[in-house]
Amino acid sequence: MSDILVEKNDGLAVVTLNRSRQRNAVSYTMWQQLAVLFSELDADSDVRSIILTGAGCDFSAGADIAEFDAVREGADDSKRYEVAVDAAGDAIYGVSKPTIAALRGYCLGGAAHLAMSCDFRMAEANAVFGIPAARLSIVYGVSATRKLFSLVGVTQAKRILYTGKRFSAEEALSIGFIDQIGENALADARQRAVEMAENAPLTIAGAKFILNGCASGELDRQTAAALIDNASASKDYVEGRQAFKEKRPARFLGC
Repeated sequence: MSDILVEKNDGLAVVTLNRSRQRNAVSYTMWQQLAVLFSELDADSDVRSIILTGAGCDFSAGADIAEFDAVREGADDSKRYEVAVDAAGDAIYGVSKPTIAALRGYCLGGAAHLAMSCDFRMAEANAVFGIPAARLSIVYGVSATRKLFSLVGVTQAKRILYTGKRFSAEEALSIGFIDQIGENALADARQRAVEMAENAPLTIAGAKFILNGCASGELDRQTAAALIDNASASKDYVEGRQAFKEKRPARFLGC
């Protein structure tokens, strides 16, 4: 059985980390697969939004530390490993479509990077968060740390990284690490996806690119301008104006 499952239905793709016996710990191979998978989903015109979740009782306990002796023993191995981790996180972060993390149980270490790479984080009350890098003498990567900083601010980011302590869903909500707590995170994520499904994909893609650029401090204004112009010249813009005049829901196609 695959360690990563993908289900597509009615424009929604659900990606599931599928190692429940290992609390969905992410192997080196899985990091590589996630980077490829999310790039493919971004290019799939039938997919309008993506949910990332975990099988069983947990989102993920993070990187599979049990394999570190084999795949992350020294500096050179660590560099290759971090490249794979960042590639996965950045592939999720760079998807032009809405991405939602549905979180329950553990969301630790590298799994927090995956969750932070999504646009939204919907959690259940039993979710437990933490980044224990300081307890392994690992420096959390630049890409992941930047995402953490943009969500919770510098003081909370320092506390999370310096102490390595776990924190509850309530605390995660209070500091801005997640944006919602509910009884069923996957159902909440599906509902959020439905709320956005009827809106213009070109608008969402442009807004996401600009907001992510602002958050990272690396906004490519030329690309942003091209996205704005592309939306203004699109068939969807014509459809949106016509639907407004006719007082009916618009039927956007993303072109």
